[in-house]
Amino acid sequence: MFFYFFFAHFCNLFFTKRKLNFIVFYMTDSAKKLWANCLSFIKDNIKNDEAFKTWFKPIVPVKLEGENFSIQVPSKFFYEWIEEHYFDLLKSFLTRELGENAKLIYMVKMDNNIDANQNHVNIISGSTKSPVTSQEVNMPFSNSNSKISNPFIIPGIKDVAVESQLNHSYSFDNFIEGDSNRLGRSASLALAQNPGKTSFNPLFLFGEVGLGKTHLAHAIGIEIKEKFPNKTVLYISAEKFIQQYSEATKRNTRNDFIHFYQIIDVLIVDDVQFLSGKKGTQDVFFQIFNHLHQNKKQIVLTSDKAPIQIQDIEQRLLSRFKWGLSAELQKPDLETRIQILKEKIKKDGIPINDEILKYIAENIKTNIRELEGAIISIVAESSFNKVDITPELVKKVISKFVKKSNKELSIKTIQKIVADYFQMDIETLKSKTRQRHIVQARQLSMYFSKKYIKTSLSNIGMETGNKDHATVLHACKTVENLSFTDKKFKTALEDIKKKITNL
Repeated sequence: MFFYFFFAHFCNLFFTKRKLNFIVFYMTDSAKKLWANCLSFIKDNIKNDEAFKTWFKPIVPVKLEGENFSIQVPSKFFYEWIEEHYFDLLKSFLTRELGENAKLIYMVKMDNNIDANQNHVNIISGSTKSPVTSQEVNMPFSNSNSKISNPFIIPGIKDVAVESQLNHSYSFDNFIEGDSNRLGRSASLALAQNPGKTSFNPLFLFGEVGLGKTHLAHAIGIEIKEKFPNKTVLYISAEKFIQQYSEATKRNTRNDFIHFYQIIDVLIVDDVQFLSGKKGTQDVFFQIFNHLHQNKKQIVLTSDKAPIQIQDIEQRLLSRFKWGLSAELQKPDLETRIQILKEKIKKDGIPINDEILKYIAENIKTNIRELEGAIISIVAESSFNKVDITPELVKKVISKFVKKSNKELSIKTIQKIVADYFQMDIETLKSKTRQRHIVQARQLSMYFSKKYIKTSLSNIGMETGNKDHATVLHACKTVENLSFTDKKFKTALEDIKKKITNL
């Protein structure tokens, strides 16, 4: 449905929302010609192809009547942004073409509906007349208090034109390829050559922490920006997306939030498993995903697990995650680990011979971050003690490092510690039995998993006998309450805590 409010001085009839059901606008030749000239003028003056493409290409000229020029914009967000940033340009052009009394009329269309207001801008006085009622409201631009409903104004992300948020230290050139990641790298490079037009849409990269998913995600964006500088590319973590949506909901700017993401050409979302349990965010991401996919825009997703293993995600969204290609990144083999170490020391100018590098690679087999962390620890030990990097020094550092790595904390590790403390097996701990000591053991395992492991409540629940996130929250609250009221329980809590922290 289209909703318009026309002032009496523009026409003799006033249409209300109830009286006006549908209006079809025909672009006049004069409007099209004027707007084409205006676009040419704007492009010559802003010198920013991406900003031009983002904020002016979606605008549609509607009609030119005397000194009144009407254009259609996709949302209120658009005209607020244009008024805030391009008012002087538009004023300069339209007064030159139409005279000192030129007026620009915005017709807001969003989600296939003309929504809310025609916004009448007096180009000369610099005032906005927003006919939300039959009365005129004068709002000088210089004193406007309206805020742009742009999620990227949130601290940590720069203002638009859309900054890609890419880390240029992550590129295909410095990504070491091996059998463990060849599919993921090859697919990433292929889609970067032709974004939105391959069968890899979405590309879903998954694997354990520290195996290069984020590196490839940034590399894709960097490659696309180099080859297609006019494309709007955006990298964002799922946690930041969730935060932005929450802010948009509080500010009642949900539609603007959706529209903002729908103008992206290449959307890269890291760690989508954090959408687990976030029903509202899943709904809005579903809409954005559909719009981008239908319009041949490229979507890249990363996760620490395969789509089928992500819990508490709507089935309709999971099915879309599997539409394109899912590529797993696995732990690197020995040869790849050695190459990763060589790249690291070459980049940082660290003098370590091949024999020592091989020793490190043979002893640290977990992930790339562990390998790089080992090199940093070795260099630090050498620098602080002012000694050379010798095999003896490396063995000393690695012995401590490997000991720590071998006992890397996980939900299963915590469950094992708790189960051993209560003298039961893990399956009993995860069972549905309501025996008091078993229930308390189960609650303690969930409590410590939430405390020490960076993962979702849904994932903790899933790993603890397919419980939901509400059960995990309840368990954590129960543990906190019992620690104040039950001395025996508090002793168990402290004992288990020591066992975990002493790993």
